[in-house]
Amino acid sequence: MAFENGWNDWYLTRDLEDFLTRAGEFLRSRPARHTVHLTVTETLRSRGLHVYGDADPEFGVLTGKEEKAPTGEGGEEERGEEAARVRGTFLHTPPYPLGLTSLTEREADALAARLADLGREPSGVLADRDTAAAFAEAWRRRTGAEVTLRQRQRLYRLGELTVPQPVPPGRARRAGETDRKLLARWFEEFCTDSGEAIARDPEEWADERVERGSVLLWETPDGTPVAMAGTTPEIAGQVRVAGVYTPAHLRRRGYAGAVTAAVSRAAREAGAQEVLLFTDLANPTSNGLYQRIGYRPVSDFAVYAFG
Repeated sequence: MAFENGWNDWYLTRDLEDFLTRAGEFLRSRPARHTVHLTVTETLRSRGLHVYGDADPEFGVLTGKEEKAPTGEGGEEERGEEAARVRGTFLHTPPYPLGLTSLTEREADALAARLADLGREPSGVLADRDTAAAFAEAWRRRTGAEVTLRQRQRLYRLGELTVPQPVPPGRARRAGETDRKLLARWFEEFCTDSGEAIARDPEEWADERVERGSVLLWETPDGTPVAMAGTTPEIAGQVRVAGVYTPAHLRRRGYAGAVTAAVSRAAREAGAQEVLLFTDLANPTSNGLYQRIGYRPVSDFAVYAFG
């Protein structure tokens, strides 16, 4: 359905291919800033529309004349007529928060009004800091919902890779068939530690990572796994490091830095043009570690929860 209303020209659809046809060039025009949209839609395309939950995903595309030129980012440039026309998108895969690309305050308010009128009930919003704040305030004002800032995040891009010293004893290896149960358990622990809902079956999550060969484990000289780090599928030349985890009793021994450096190097060697990762800004230890490895800030993001 399309809503013709000047600057509030949102097109809503539950058809993934329709969404990608309309917004794919726009999303690929800035792969770093749009990394969440790119990786989520690729997962939906390859693993099925209900990989994140039982509810049907929903997508939206905002088109029309831009109010202002987008902020430049690291040499990434708009490409193609479709990218020039599309001004923003959203995706919603319940129970996860609504994901937005950058919007102005007016655009965020218009989207909040439209979704509220349609009776949508997102659990929250994830977007760049200003967009997330604008939408959260609009949602509070229009629905009366309680709005809570749940997390401040920073998106980093890998520059020159530096292996943190001293390197702990052991080596990195790719997780295989015999590691499935370990990966599933660590995935549950990772979600609990980070405050994320366990919306996917842990064993299914582990199966997918083993099939893709996308998780590296750091193991001690006796072969005991002590940390993990994975990457999202490559799309538009970029991958994102995700799921970096060390069990609590094994932390502060250099394992997380070693496995993150190893998985980052592997991603580059596999041909990724950009290697990205998100951090929780409330954790100065991880932010400092990733910067020592060579990751540099791109943009700040925020997650708000709606009650």
